[in-house]
Amino acid sequence: MAAKVYIVYYSMYGHVEKLAEEIKKGASSVEGVEAKLWQVPETLPEEVLGKMSAPPKSEVPIITPSELAEADGLIFGFPTRFGMMAAQFKAFLDATGGLWRSQQLAGKPAGIFFSTGSQGGGQETTALTAITQLAHHGMIFVPIGYTFGAGMFEMDQVKGGSPYGAGTYAGDGSRNPSELELQQAFHQGQYFASIARKFKGSP
Repeated sequence: MAAKVYIVYYSMYGHVEKLAEEIKKGASSVEGVEAKLWQVPETLPEEVLGKMSAPPKSEVPIITPSELAEADGLIFGFPTRFGMMAAQFKAFLDATGGLWRSQQLAGKPAGIFFSTGSQGGGQETTALTAITQLAHHGMIFVPIGYTFGAGMFEMDQVKGGSPYGAGTYAGDGSRNPSELELQQAFHQGQYFASIARKFKGSP
């Protein structure tokens, strides 16, 4: 049976979603792995989103907390708000108390990816503060480390991401993930999927 990898994300302007799509491609490229994209529910009213010039949400399905337990591995993605995950994603995790009480996520591998507005905007603090959520659930954090190779040491162009996971810089919202950032996201999906498959017990 294929290992199920769920890529669960929140994206207001589409930057995190673009990374999520590449992560799915990377995970799906691993034999014996079934990858699926999910969004967490929006908490802001349409009127507020309109004032923030947020585009309409894509047709990626909305996940419920209980559906997390179906996955063999989970990769969580979110934009940064003041150096931590966006409130929409935190609200979703706050609703996983039932899974925590029954420890249904314990022992599952989990990864994270993120988007920030600037180079000093929380690429690593967002990851570090997100790990507390995984720890309380007993999940096993799977960082990419430096497995992306030379791409981790890029100095000639702006590049998001870190050993904690793939990342991008949104700037004022007009900057899209670069080719290198997308490659890192693909790599994260591929690397994580190979780990999730091992946890599942597949060779």
